[in-house]
Amino acid sequence: MTEKPAASLLEPYEKYIPFLFEVRKRLVFVVGIFLIASISGFFYYEKIVMFILKFLHLGGVNVVFTSPFQFFTLAINSGIVIGLIVVFPLLLSQVLSFVRPALKTKEYKLLLTLLPFSILLFVFGFGFGVSVMRYVIAIFYQKSVELKIGTVLDIELLLGKIITTGALMGLGFQFPIVMTVLLRLRLIKYKYFVKQRPMAYMIALCFVLLLPPTDLMSDIILTLPLVILFELTLILNRIVLKSHLL
Repeated sequence: MTEKPAASLLEPYEKYIPFLFEVRKRLVFVVGIFLIASISGFFYYEKIVMFILKFLHLGGVNVVFTSPFQFFTLAINSGIVIGLIVVFPLLLSQVLSFVRPALKTKEYKLLLTLLPFSILLFVFGFGFGVSVMRYVIAIFYQKSVELKIGTVLDIELLLGKIITTGALMGLGFQFPIVMTVLLRLRLIKYKYFVKQRPMAYMIALCFVLLLPPTDLMSDIILTLPLVILFELTLILNRIVLKSHLL
């Protein structure tokens, strides 16, 4: 039995090679921008950290370093955060541009219209998550004063939890975009989302329970906007976009 040459084995996959080169080109571009933004954030980490601490108003809380290496860790984390913030809208636009040939004109216009809303929702979600963490810290400080207990916070742990909560809430705020795309492309029917309302609430709660804030009040505050966004998305798709008629 004669073996087939390597060229013939690769022949069925040759049609995908141009797409792989296109993906690589776009990926290299996105990674390049991410590295440039991250390097900038690395060198300006002091201003970034001071801005966050000023926003949190931690006047009565002792924010400390617990390791001599935390300066370097903070610089790296600051760079990564700045890189992700800069590259997020760019990544969305690159994905949209890549899939454009496979979409109908109507479908492409829908995604193009939703792109700025996706960015705004991420920003609002990130800001909301950071604001809730600010509330948690304020309660922590207030209770420590009432009990006359000293307060010391590890700066790396503090900023890590704040950034994690903000970033995950920003991603969580993307689900109205996902719902709308699925409805408009007729991949899922409107009635399905309506019937799965209790499940959607449960998923939102489970998602929030995975976030750094562990107190009940914070969990409720973080869950409410996700529930409200779910209901608003249903209303928007029914009244404005008429997705229930698709």
